[in-house]
Order: sequence, then structure tokens, then C-alpha cells
Amino acid sequence: MKSIILAGGSGTRLWPLSREHYPKQFLKIGEYSLFQQTFLRCSEVSDVSEIFVVTNEDQKFYVIGQIQELGYDYPKENVLIEPEGKNTLPAICFGMKEIRERFGESNAGIFSSDHVLDSRAMQTISEAKSLASRGGYLLTFGIKPTSPNTGYGYIKPAENLGIGQKVSEFREKPDEETARRYIEEGCLWNSGMFLFNTETFFSELAQCAPEIYESFEHNEDINQVYAEVPSISVDYGVMEKSQKVAVVPLQYKWSDLGNFAALYDELDKDSDDNVVYDCELLPLDSQQNLVHSRNGKLISLIDVNDMIVVDTPDALLISPKESSQKVKQIVNQLKEKNDSRAKIGQTVYRPWGSYTVLEASNNHVIKKIVVMPEQKLSLQLHYHRSEHWVVVTGMAEVHVNGDDYFVRPGESTFIRAGERHRLGNPSKIPLGIIEVQLGEYVAEDDIVRFDDVYGRS
Repeated sequence: MKSIILAGGSGTRLWPLSREHYPKQFLKIGEYSLFQQTFLRCSEVSDVSEIFVVTNEDQKFYVIGQIQELGYDYPKENVLIEPEGKNTLPAICFGMKEIRERFGESNAGIFSSDHVLDSRAMQTISEAKSLASRGGYLLTFGIKPTSPNTGYGYIKPAENLGIGQKVSEFREKPDEETARRYIEEGCLWNSGMFLFNTETFFSELAQCAPEIYESFEHNEDINQVYAEVPSISVDYGVMEKSQKVAVVPLQYKWSDLGNFAALYDELDKDSDDNVVYDCELLPLDSQQNLVHSRNGKLISLIDVNDMIVVDTPDALLISPKESSQKVKQIVNQLKEKNDSRAKIGQTVYRPWGSYTVLEASNNHVIKKIVVMPEQKLSLQLHYHRSEHWVVVTGMAEVHVNGDDYFVRPGESTFIRAGERHRLGNPSKIPLGIIEVQLGEYVAEDDIVRFDDVYGRS
């Protein structure tokens, strides 16, 4: 079977760890990011060349970079770039059309890139493809509830079809009392994972959402398609309307990590049931907290229980665990004020690596820059600022006005305003430098690119 990974996202639910330009699926809390874990699971049931990732222009470099970190030689043409985010149905249509054009009639699993799932579930999902192809059903996968969770939709199964059951009803996120009743009735959590046969999918799409079907069927230009189609989820657009929907129960651990409370449930805990990562916790009569900071900072809690404490260089979040779903409201307020902290943090990720702002004023910026092995920045110039680079680790390859030279740890170089320059890392280890920008204008938009290996303008 083929696989489609949906890897867009707005980064709102785990803010300030995640941001709009660096959503939660790319966060590494542990050895691998959620996206990398999803890709590894898909590689168990699909050849790597048959895994497609639907994402956006801002995030395509994270996708490619994190797959490369896993050691795979992945075809970049399998990264499908949406012109704009329009919810899950257009994204799935994009992936399904690409699979049909390249491989003909196929079965494809649809997976969100930010879910936690026991890898053993992939075998059950793969075995269900007979119900998708010969049975002609659109398959969704339901999770047996462990609690009356109000953050999930529910699925009511009916007629037994062997490996799965026909779906009689999709139900919206309920209140707690209603959720308890749903569980008593045998309902399953809606996981948001699917298995579709290309022919069945497009046939049902034509019946349930004809305007979307027509756009994808008759337009070759994906920009034109996205200009025409509405923003709509696959649940509303197809699954709740089709008469050919079946659910396959999964008896494995699953979470969509919809908030910090869900993240707390998934991570290892200390003897006081506190979750602590990237910092040192000194608790006094404090239990069942999730505490995060950076660089090993010491956090002390006194008589604090069931709280979320997330400390990043530019934002601090403190919330009761039970209220952590309200984080999205904070992000919305930041967006209304056009506050950049909704979109980016002090560490900003680029195709070549990352930079962290250490100090800034109207006339200077100090950054820590990390360039990944065998990567390089664009050939560029700045009109209003000069740059002083000090190499900390690795070896820098520097190009200035046609001249090339190397700068080693402890050495430095100076780039004057108006000089064409490029920074590269020719070695096998990351390059770390400290950059000091000085000038009358030091904003990020003071840049003219002449050549860029990543296709940026």
C-alpha cells in the first residue's frame, strides 16, 4: 500500500514550544520528532518511494531535512506543496490524485504527522486493505476509548464486516456526560487515520463533494485547484455523507497530542509523577506537573500540582493542566496584535540549519548560527548592516566579492554592508558561529539574494 502523510499545521496547541512556522510535528521531544516517527511507521508498510508528504512551502525544508536525518534517500518530488492550507479534504485529494497518476489504482493510508501511535497498529491497518479494495469501503480507524475524552469525535459502529464494521454515525466532540454515554453505546474515538482505494475515493468524492471532484479532475494547475475548492475536512466533505464507510478498531496506544495535558500523559515521569525535560526540577511538595525549559535551567516548584510550566527564551506559559486546551486562544490574541511570537520563536529554522537571537536592539543583533553539514546559505548582500562572524565549532567556507577562504574555530571575519557574501559548511559536522550585526537597520528583510540552492527568492 501507499502512504500519505499530512504535515501542515499551525503550531497553536503546543505554543510556545511550537509556532506557526515550526509546528509540533517537527519538535524533537526524545530521539525523533513526531513527523519522523510517522515516517518510520509508514516505511513499515510502504516502500519509501511510495510515501507522499503533503505540506506547505514554509515547512517543506523541515520535511526533507528530517527525512534525510533518518538516512533515507527520499525522492523530493514526493513532497507535495499546497498553495494554501484548506483543511484535510483538499490535502488528501492532492495526495490521492498524485498516487493514481503515478501508480494507477492503489490503496493508500492517510496519516497525520503529529500523532503518537503504537507501531504495531500499522500491521492491522495494512491488513485492512482488502476491505478498502474488494469491499469498496472508505476505511477509518477507531480507537477504543480509555476515558470520556471531550477532545475527540466519536464513531458509532454497526454491521460487522469481518475485520471492521460499517459506520452508522459520526458524532461531534461531546461534553463529558455525553462522552460517557457514547462509550456505553460502544462508540470509538475518531483517530483521523484512513485507508482509501483511489477508485472508491474519487467515486465517493464525485457523489459527496462534486465541486471538489471537478476541480481536481479537470485542472492540472494545483494553484487553480486550490483557488476554487473550499476549506473543508474529509470528515465533513465525504465521510459523514458517504454510505460506504467502515471503521476498523485499533487496540493500540494512540494520541493526537492535542494539548499539553495529552503530552504529559505520553512522557516518562519521575517519582513525583512530574514530567521534566531539557531542565532540572527541584520540587517541594509538587506533583503531576509538566515542566520544560532550555539549557538545563533549574526550575523550583513549591506546593504546585497539576500545572504546565513551559519556559522558552521569548515566552513563558503557566497553566493548570486541565486548561491547557486554551493555549490556542493565547495564540489567537497574539495574531490579532500581529505579534511575531505567534509565528516564530527566538530560534528560527531554515533549510540550511537554524539561528537563535541572543540579543537585539534597533542597531544591533547577536545570533548563534548553526549550519548543517554540507549546506550553505544563499549568495546575498545587505544594504544597511555589516556582519562580524566568529567561528565556534566546525569550519566555515566564506565567499566575499568573488574571494573564497576558510575560517576555523577561534578565527573571525568581517562582512561590510553592500558586499556579496555567502557562508557555507563544507565539513561533516555542524558549523557553529556567533554573528554580530551592526547598522542603522537590522531587520530580516534587508537581504538581496543572488543565488540560492533551495530556490528561495
